[in-house]
Amino acid sequence: MVYRTRRRSSEGKAFVPPPPRGTSDRDKAKDALVALLMQHPFEEIGLAEIAGRAGLKLTALRAEFGSTMAIWAAHIKDIDSAVLAADTADMAEEPYRERLFDVEMRRIDAMTPYREATRSMMRSARSNPPLALAFNALAVRSQVWMLEAAGISASGPRGALRAQGAAIMFARTVKAWLDAEDNEANDKAMAELDKGLVKAERWDGFMRDLCALPRCILRGSRPRRRRPIDEGAAEANAA
Repeated sequence: MVYRTRRRSSEGKAFVPPPPRGTSDRDKAKDALVALLMQHPFEEIGLAEIAGRAGLKLTALRAEFGSTMAIWAAHIKDIDSAVLAADTADMAEEPYRERLFDVEMRRIDAMTPYREATRSMMRSARSNPPLALAFNALAVRSQVWMLEAAGISASGPRGALRAQGAAIMFARTVKAWLDAEDNEANDKAMAELDKGLVKAERWDGFMRDLCALPRCILRGSRPRRRRPIDEGAAEANAA
């Protein structure tokens, strides 16, 4: 599917910051960074600007955070918590692929008030490799929790690969979400996510067979192909 790219959202648009998330110094700092990101690149935002926007002294900001990236990481943790707090009882009997689809779309919903700040961060990451690496590390950590929320193991070496794969898949979903017009954003995100989950199933099945090769060679047999989802492969969704 071809997605129509939207022009830079900052052109001629007045941004309205999302509602404040709380009154603590930590919440004020996170909200201040989000508001500043809606108008400035991440690399141009200093701690003094964040403190000033939040109405905090630098000493108060330093008591809560050690860097601008730490403030963004706390914001991402809030997104994680919002997703994990949702009631998923109605998804308990669904296939694993549907569970992960539901989790990732709930994540998009939680990110919606911060869409322009997310756009700004992703734009900066594309031109700043160290920032991209830090951004990816946060994304992988979040996807560990998203996979576990969907009932998919994210432990061990294979789990680490799943989390990295899920982070890449979700980044593509977010790009489709950001590139779409406002009234089409969720539909575009769902289409991209569904496509990514199909690829993830194939990759996870390949990884299972690859990991089985040493045992099969020792036994003198060939690995048996298994269906990735329908036969209960709990971890097939997330590569």
